[in-house]
Amino acid sequence: NRAVDKTPRLATVWPLYWLAHQLMPNTKSAERRVRSSARKQVVNHTRKTALKTSEKKYLELVKAGKKPEAATALLEISSLLDKAAKTGVLHKGTSDRKKSRLTLQLNKVK
Repeated sequence: NRAVDKTPRLATVWPLYWLAHQLMPNTKSAERRVRSSARKQVVNHTRKTALKTSEKKYLELVKAGKKPEAATALLEISSLLDKAAKTGVLHKGTSDRKKSRLTLQLNKVK
């Protein structure tokens, strides 16, 4: 297992810089919260993007009629959705609804 690179990319650093200079916290703890929430926003954004990407790949497999590959992709997406719901990136109901709809699409494939 390689260590996960947690350094934000250049495209995601700019909003952090902008946010830190736009908000004017009154206390040191509020300053820390601004930085903390900006970091969390970047992490949540990357997780949501990864979810959307894997969902698009799954839908392409379903559209192509590749049922076995789509079934394995569905397992991966289900796991990602559960992790996103557990960490608060998505609401649990949203996660369950997406899993249900994706499963229905897989069942329609001949």
